Amino acid sequence: MVRSEANDVAGYLAEVSEEHRDALAGLRRLCRAELKGFDEVMAYGMPAYERDGAAEIAFAGQKQYISFYVMRSDVREAFGERLAGQDMGKGCLRFRRPENIDFDLLRDLLRATAARPGKIC
Repeated sequence: MVRSEANDVAGYLAEVSEEHRDALAGLRRLCRAELKGFDEVMAYGMPAYERDGAAEIAFAGQKQYISFYVMRSDVREAFGERLAGQDMGKGCLRFRRPENIDFDLLRDLLRATAARPGKIC
């Protein structure tokens, strides 16, 4: 997907591919459930979750995969063993198929993010 011009996450979800829509809606539900006190915003053309004006989590539907961004290096480092072997860039987990999304891992990453503030990479 090209960078979205949607004004809100509902608009974003309405324009993503049908193939990714259910999985992205599931990611949204999970983020909203686990990130209490965070603001849901659109940042850089994708849904993001901010605390004190800084995005700590984001996700996006790309053409070839779904991406899930963990912008806190301390959280990524704490989950090093569980993230080993995942398709991952610097701060982005990539899931080539929606059915391969590890929602348990993502829930744990969200809980660790929500537990305390930290430095954004």
